[in-house]
Amino acid sequence: MDVVALRRQGWTIGQIADAVGHHPATVSSWLKKGGPPAKRGAPAGHEPAISEHWAARVSQLLEANSELLATSIERILRTEGFSGSYPSLVRHLRQVRGVRRGRPAAVSVPIETAPGAEFQFDWSDCCDWGETWGLGDLHCFGAVLCWSRSRHWWFAPSCDRAHTLEGLVRFFEAVGGVAAVGRTDRMGALGISRGGIFRFFPEALDFATYHGFSLKACKARDAKRKGKTERPFGELNSAFMQEMALCPPASIGELNTRARHWLDVYVDPRPHRATKEAPRVRLAAEVELLGPLPRVRYDTTRREPRVVSAPLPLVEVDTVPYSVPPELVGTTVEVRLPVDQGIVEVRHRGQVIVTHRIAPAGSPAVWDPAHRAAAEAIALAPHRRHPVAVPEPPASPVVPLDLGPGDYDVEEVDLGRYDGGTGCGCTGTGR
Repeated sequence: MDVVALRRQGWTIGQIADAVGHHPATVSSWLKKGGPPAKRGAPAGHEPAISEHWAARVSQLLEANSELLATSIERILRTEGFSGSYPSLVRHLRQVRGVRRGRPAAVSVPIETAPGAEFQFDWSDCCDWGETWGLGDLHCFGAVLCWSRSRHWWFAPSCDRAHTLEGLVRFFEAVGGVAAVGRTDRMGALGISRGGIFRFFPEALDFATYHGFSLKACKARDAKRKGKTERPFGELNSAFMQEMALCPPASIGELNTRARHWLDVYVDPRPHRATKEAPRVRLAAEVELLGPLPRVRYDTTRREPRVVSAPLPLVEVDTVPYSVPPELVGTTVEVRLPVDQGIVEVRHRGQVIVTHRIAPAGSPAVWDPAHRAAAEAIALAPHRRHPVAVPEPPASPVVPLDLGPGDYDVEEVDLGRYDGGTGCGCTGTGR
């Protein structure tokens, strides 16, 4: 576009900048010079940075995923031997697909925090990716230390309370300590809103007390207060997940392994745009000011009581019935679901009775073969009533009194002492 002609037509610098996809300061410089600079070209005999080979490779990547960022394409090409500059790649991408996004908001006020003072955490919904890749429900737990900007991502099939607490424990273990305050939004897994007041559940407060930090919830419609963990989710969806789409992971565990490697290689060593220092360098200084980890790891297992109702020896967990021994019908058992292990434990009086693999929601009853056989034996047994013979108590043995041979003198009983001398004690009246 002819920026000078647009200016003569009455367009503002901001309108021209939006139309040509450049910063207003760049447009202003062009207007002062009478137009944009001449397009640069490679010297004679010099091979361009984006040769036909790399141009074809870029086209191949864009065909596989047209939403890839220039930084993602650069990372892939570098591993294949690309030696050109990043600006050259960006110029080529703009020629191929145009400007991808507009300018960000002009006004932003950073919120400063001291080392070891605060961390922030939240969940990001990745269910669309999970459905596309065949992984089912997929959520990403994100946490970040506010001073060093050291971040942690952990993918899980649920964002319930047990997985939230497990994500926090893994974050503490990854950074090597606990900051003084943990800030999140009004997360339903950890508390409940009553008007403008948010109250954390006792389990969440117990978890915070156990690790020695305070829980704080942001006010409604105050996303910027928690921006240090929200902004990295933008890179998660626009860069990391787009790169994973080129070769989708086979499981959530594989996705977590890739996420940890991606953060270690591309994020932690990179200077942060706000702090101008790499998160890895800052974390080495901040870890000394973090609270220590507990000596015993917090048990994030989901625990729920269940009553084994008659007639079938089954307990229901997330719409799926699981079998227990038939002799437990009518008793109360404890169901335990350890996070990220894919099993269901059933305990009775503190002892593990049975362990099942977790079945998808809506599956038919999951039976242990021994439980089914015992239940069938009881169901098919005859139920006729038989007279019950009550045994008589054994007779007391008679022990003969062996006095031995000879005569024995027995003193005569004196009855007079009982009735004053009448002998028999009666009145003689017949009454």
